[in-house]
Amino acid sequence: MAEGRYDELKGRAKQAAGDLTDDDELRRSGKVDEAGGKVKQAVKHAKDKVGEGVDRVKDMFDDDNK
Repeated sequence: MAEGRYDELKGRAKQAAGDLTDDDELRRSGKVDEAGGKVKQAVKHAKDKVGEGVDRVKDMFDDDNK
């Protein structure tokens, strides 16, 4: 499982545990973990898209040199 997804799920679990135990600190910690996981996933997605774009540009230059 991707690290970002893991953090997101861990955060949701902490929030649920915080709700059950009425623990505000645990809920907050869960929200931070969930948000951090979402950010990690978004950064990875953006990095993958940039890499795809770079590969396309490289391919265009390789085709021109043939």
